[in-house]
Amino acid sequence: MQLTRHEASAVPDVVLNRPMPQGLASGIVIGALAVIFAVDRATALAPVQHLYYLPIIFAGIRFSYRGGAAAAAAAILLYHAANPRVMTFPYAESDLVQIALFIAVGLTSAKLANDSRRLHRLAITDDLTGLHALPIALLVLDLDRLKSLNDTHGHLAGAEAVRTVGRLIAEGMPSGTVACRYGGDEFVVALPGCDETRARAIADDLRGAVNGCAPVLAGLPFPAGTLSISVGIACRSFAGRPQPRDPALDDMAGEDLFRAADVALYAAKAGGRNRVAVSRHAHGLDVETARGSAGPV
Repeated sequence: MQLTRHEASAVPDVVLNRPMPQGLASGIVIGALAVIFAVDRATALAPVQHLYYLPIIFAGIRFSYRGGAAAAAAAILLYHAANPRVMTFPYAESDLVQIALFIAVGLTSAKLANDSRRLHRLAITDDLTGLHALPIALLVLDLDRLKSLNDTHGHLAGAEAVRTVGRLIAEGMPSGTVACRYGGDEFVVALPGCDETRARAIADDLRGAVNGCAPVLAGLPFPAGTLSISVGIACRSFAGRPQPRDPALDDMAGEDLFRAADVALYAAKAGGRNRVAVSRHAHGLDVETARGSAGPV
């Protein structure tokens, strides 16, 4: 079972880090400055002059300190060119404030953008190796008492119960989820980028949705509470490794994670079913079980 992904999109990104050609970004800054300059020269209004902040902020975000400083310098020159009275010195107080703000906005936006990028890198990298660390949660779940349902109401009812669970999984999982039916009534759900707290919440929401639905099975309506699932969860952070990667190591890591979640599933079953259990150990030992509605026990 291979759970890690090799492509760069496996690592979450933020808007500041999304790629944009430098030429396009430079064109946006230059174009915006030119438009604002034209309007400023025609109106000489302070509200229009404040618009210079926008391309300065954009340049600071995209090109860091150098870009913010360059855009601020360009805005100062254009401000002078659009308002010839400024060239006659001394400056009015409003002129000094405007120029100071151009510089401050450029440097501050660059600093905030750099800090955001640095925090993002810290959030997605392993502090020991500096490699990307992608958390992943694995849910292993199955339908409780399916045999009893088959024996009492027939295999068609059982098959539709499994189909109902599959539909609720498809409807309730976040984007990026990989889900499959592993056996007759057993499902495996991989949640990339998901930590234990969020995985537990997702699993319990799914458990509640299954138990709360009023299914129609083999043409017969059944009340809410007819169906229930037990869920085992295991979580792990996979630190990136230099290329080339060893597929065998990926497979072993995936299998260890599956075994841990599977052990947690059996703990949920043993605890009374309709429960979520979380593995607290890399190999599925030391399992913490949670009741469906009453929280940890």
